[in-house]
Amino acid sequence: MNKLNTIKKFARNVTWKIQQKVYYGIQVLRGDSGMSVIELLLILVVIIALILIFKDKLTDLVNTIFEKITSESGRI
Repeated sequence: MNKLNTIKKFARNVTWKIQQKVYYGIQVLRGDSGMSVIELLLILVVIIALILIFKDKLTDLVNTIFEKITSESGRI
């Protein structure tokens, strides 16, 4: 029962933190200070473009990392 309470408490904390981040993000988008929506969209477009350009290299990198994790986990 103690583990269940710990898991519930952890889930509440994570949910609370996510709610705070979402609220903060909405406040930034609404507020005059901070970045405007257009700036955020431009940053998002650049990030997506970089991901598309380097998709193959990123996929290879992630696969290599997971292969290494899998092979190294046998030692533990």
